[in-house]
Amino acid sequence: MKLVIGSDHAGFELKTAVATFLKGSGHEVLDVGTYNIDPVDYPDFALAVGLAVLDGRAERGVLICGSGVGASVAANKIVGIRAGLCHDTYSAHQGVEHDDMNVLVLGARVVGVALSQELVSAFLRAKFTNEERHLRRLNKVRAIESTYLESKKEKSA
Repeated sequence: MKLVIGSDHAGFELKTAVATFLKGSGHEVLDVGTYNIDPVDYPDFALAVGLAVLDGRAERGVLICGSGVGASVAANKIVGIRAGLCHDTYSAHQGVEHDDMNVLVLGARVVGVALSQELVSAFLRAKFTNEERHLRRLNKVRAIESTYLESKKEKSA
């Protein structure tokens, strides 16, 4: 699978370990940074991961910051991105199966390397169910995005 991975400085070491794991598992990995532990801002990498998913350079993304919270908030501002912060394998697969989650967010100060590998594996094995109830809920999420975009356009006109 073609994947994109990104992190801020707090997630750099875990990102490196996860990227190595993914490549070793046969995945194609696009690393959008950061590339060292110099302080940077997580929204920049949330945007880079989100755009790579949206423009088709990757099927799914993995995003990492210190807690995972900030990166998750930032990624979910991008229309079409459904990012989930997961610290357990149930949420990592259920988020895809029920919610069509396309970006897994991890907190580097919360999960270690071994758990992150389990989380990423659960995320990547999962497939959206396409069940009517899940499609209905996903369409409601898309309607929220659409309504917000229309409202914003009207305010700027």
